[in-house]
Amino acid sequence: MHKRVSVQQLQLGMHLKEFCGSWMDHPFWRTGFVLKDPKDIDLILASSIKEVWIDCSLGLDVPAGEPVVCEAEVTAAPSPLPIKSVKDQRQTAPVPAAQEVERAARICLEAKAAVVSMFEEVRMGKAVDVGGARQLVEDISDSISRNPGAIISLARLKTADDYTYMHSVAVCAMMVALAKQLGLDERLTRSCGMAGLLHDLGKVAMPIEVLNKPGKLTEAEFGIMKTHPTEGYKMLMASSGVDAMSLDVVLHHHEKMDGSGYPEQLKGDQISLYSKMGTVCDVYDAITSNRPYKSGWDPAESLRKMAEWASGHFDPTVFQAFVKSMGIYPVGSLVRLTSGRIGVVTEQSKRSLTTPIIKVFFSTKSNMRIVPVLVDLSHPGAIERIVNREDPVKWNFPDLNDLWSGLSN
Repeated sequence: MHKRVSVQQLQLGMHLKEFCGSWMDHPFWRTGFVLKDPKDIDLILASSIKEVWIDCSLGLDVPAGEPVVCEAEVTAAPSPLPIKSVKDQRQTAPVPAAQEVERAARICLEAKAAVVSMFEEVRMGKAVDVGGARQLVEDISDSISRNPGAIISLARLKTADDYTYMHSVAVCAMMVALAKQLGLDERLTRSCGMAGLLHDLGKVAMPIEVLNKPGKLTEAEFGIMKTHPTEGYKMLMASSGVDAMSLDVVLHHHEKMDGSGYPEQLKGDQISLYSKMGTVCDVYDAITSNRPYKSGWDPAESLRKMAEWASGHFDPTVFQAFVKSMGIYPVGSLVRLTSGRIGVVTEQSKRSLTTPIIKVFFSTKSNMRIVPVLVDLSHPGAIERIVNREDPVKWNFPDLNDLWSGLSN
């Protein structure tokens, strides 16, 4: 029997089946668990969730005679109001970046909390529960469908302290975008997103002093870090509901085409398509993100560097698809136009990889800031083109991220 009850009626031993509300309104990244910790009930009471469904066949029932909101037999489909019940209202039609960025920012914030919770539970010895993460992957996938640049670029805006968690979110988003670019069906695309979200799970087993070391790792420390794919694989093998793709990507996302990767030194076609995808997405986010020991590289410069490594490191077909999904000048790239004006890429155009939409804000001729204006290089009347990438470190524009994202800190 399923019963819909007030959160005030919750008690330890009840099996929480589903929250009545958006996953963004509650502090948990999964449902379908027995309440064993009083802190979990406190967190629910402190959230905006007012009612939940409990499964009386898997946990305690409400006390006899106590009224409930409604009841449903287990074989019947209860009708709470989570996102799942309004799938037909999902918005996946393309929208401009400016329209998607605020929604994407909220998804990123909630996704980070979800990954933190997932990692902490695993760190405490609990099995990985991927059930609750499926909705998160779906929301990220829907954001990619509306505008791929928004959530991918925002996930790159992570602090050094956030890196481990937001890196998982960024790789999830890029795996989804890459899967769409490669023409994978929706089921495989979702699986790619889940694999990206889980790919670095093994890092919870790494010593904190090694994981967060602010300088270059010693050979011994790097040897420890190289065990994280195997550790993550072991964790997932001990869990239920994890598909084969996630197991594969977790174990093999550090393999290289020339066989110089780890942990199994696979090469070429020995590496699956999905692990090849994971490798590209993992490297791109790693080199574009701020780390404890270095600042992230410019997105366009990062793609140029990756192209130099491509022959031994990446599968050429997968890398080419990745570039198409990101653009030759990804969102956030600093570029110079033929007029001498400098701007930042805010969005890709559908016409060409070399003609993105730029927000220009600086004139090199006057050496002064100018009123920001959007220039669509793909417009038939456009008379400018990109002549060079610019190094953000050289120019040191303090508001560069605000300019392309439209979000102020």
